[in-house]
Amino acid sequence: MTSTLRRFRHLLAPATGAVYLVLWIIAEAGRSGLADHVIVVSALAIAIGLANWMPATSLGLVVVVPLLQALRLLHRPTDTTWPEYLAIAIVVGIVGAGRSDLLRWLAVPVLAVASAAAAWAMVVPTVADQDVWGQWVGSSGGTRNDLVVITLAIAGASGIGWAVGVAIGATWRIGLARLRVVEAEHETEATTVELQAEQERARIARDVHDSLAHSLAVVVSQAQGAAAIAVRDEHAVRALTDIAEVSRAALGDVRALVERIQGAGVDTRLGLDAVPMLVDDMRELGMHAEFEQHGEPGHCAPGAAGAVHRIVQESLTNVLKHQGRTASARVVLDWRGPGLGLVVTSTGAQPLVELDGPGSGVAGMQERARLAGGWLRAGAGDAAPEWVVTAWLPTTGRTDAPDDAPVDADAAPALEVAP
Repeated sequence: MTSTLRRFRHLLAPATGAVYLVLWIIAEAGRSGLADHVIVVSALAIAIGLANWMPATSLGLVVVVPLLQALRLLHRPTDTTWPEYLAIAIVVGIVGAGRSDLLRWLAVPVLAVASAAAAWAMVVPTVADQDVWGQWVGSSGGTRNDLVVITLAIAGASGIGWAVGVAIGATWRIGLARLRVVEAEHETEATTVELQAEQERARIARDVHDSLAHSLAVVVSQAQGAAAIAVRDEHAVRALTDIAEVSRAALGDVRALVERIQGAGVDTRLGLDAVPMLVDDMRELGMHAEFEQHGEPGHCAPGAAGAVHRIVQESLTNVLKHQGRTASARVVLDWRGPGLGLVVTSTGAQPLVELDGPGSGVAGMQERARLAGGWLRAGAGDAAPEWVVTAWLPTTGRTDAPDDAPVDADAAPALEVAP
């Protein structure tokens, strides 16, 4: 659902630019000067089409084209082509709906300059060309008055387009954030059920191990003792030795089975490659999210890679829920120690949902890290609104978890929370 909405939004600007160009060609078909003016309208259509992918370039085009027309370096508008400046309102509206705060506010002075240049191209005559706005409408107010009025009119229409774009963009991001929260809550519920089932399987496995291991150990001991006593009976010695060997093998099989049951249920379909996508998703919602890697990436077992993905996913979801869309988050993977260090730091104080209890998110992440052979801590950082999740997971060939994760010192503030 989220990816479908994202594709629709990215295709909206190119589709609008194409419609703009086609409608203009249809409206001007049969009139003289169509070929001369098509370059101007094509440039404005390109500006519309690029407004979402390359907003800075798009803003530059809607300023440069009217300026070149005002300087008579491009064909200026006529009494039928002046509505082409609707492109200014469309471009600043699309940029206003974007996720970049800098470009969103930069669009305001851009629309002012573009409106002034467009009005100059429409209103101010030259010695060689007297066909301007005053003659089109029969205005007798004078060039200066017409210039002010047309500038304000174009700027006003563009300002309305910008405001509508800002409102639509804010609504879009809020709706997308709510959708992400709902999806995350559903996934958290499913994960909780999965962990409960996994814990139940682990408990049953431990019970089976304790029961069979004790019984088989007794059988092995008794068989070895009986074989030592029955030294005179070759057949009895051989039979008792076979019993001891079979029982010892069965004891090893039970231990291996218990380990497999305890490691079952880990989702290996998503791993480390998908972690940057999680950060991109948060950035798409308006959050200031960063992803960093330190050291040469190594190899993790599928269970550990899946645990890293789920831990990052749950951490970022918690940031969105409890610190808001305007929060800042930083995800760091550190390969420089005897294993993979993971740190997720976040800062924000505008939660989307109110806390109704301690929740099970941190406990679930700790359980995932434990099942993968590592550990996880979560707690407040040095600053009041800061939250830090620190984890360590073994890489391939390393099973000994250190007391502290080998992570970047700048990325992992000291915590007082026990694992």
